[in-house]
Amino acid sequence: MSILVLQHVSKDYITDGAPVPALRDVSLVVERGKFVTLVGRSGCGKSTLLNLAGAMDFPTSGTLTLDGVVTSSLGDAELTRIRCTKVGFIFQSFQLLPTLSVVENVELPLMLAGKREVRDTAMERLRWVEMESYAARMPYQLSGGQMQRVAIARALVNSPALLLADEPTGNLDTVTGDVILNLLRRVAREQQTSILMATHSMEAAAMADAVVQMRDGAITNS
Repeated sequence: MSILVLQHVSKDYITDGAPVPALRDVSLVVERGKFVTLVGRSGCGKSTLLNLAGAMDFPTSGTLTLDGVVTSSLGDAELTRIRCTKVGFIFQSFQLLPTLSVVENVELPLMLAGKREVRDTAMERLRWVEMESYAARMPYQLSGGQMQRVAIARALVNSPALLLADEPTGNLDTVTGDVILNLLRRVAREQQTSILMATHSMEAAAMADAVVQMRDGAITNS
């Protein structure tokens, strides 16, 4: 089953009154439980594609379908619901809230989704990434790899269908980065969560089920 389908998607931004293409006629399918990487230089369109996939932006032309729904057809309330329940996000800079403990950071998406009694669910996700013993710590007390594990737990806490990762190993050393990549492989295999990851690294991309190469806003392999 396809969780994400892009059909002839293009995206233009307006600069000084003129359209500047960020994506050009991109077609892509991500199946459920598959780990797919986007590879290319900075400015090739990887982050734009992730933003569209996460319903944070919309195509200028073409169609993007997320879990069977065309995102551009949705209103604000439904878009917010989809972002909270269907999609998880992981960033290069971790983006943990410094004033919240580890477990409180993981609880936050559940609370924003209106759920109650969230502690047990958050702790289960922390156990899954082997960070439950750090639940009471603050982010500044963690290493980079530990912070990224917590970020993965937070991204998974609502059991999303799609996990979007933007350079998740970019701030990590090689050994720690490999640990995170192996964890993402487990997410896809054991949780049946689809992953779309942007990276500069062909070594990181090789950990995935499929590699999509991008250049100048277009996919250069099929």
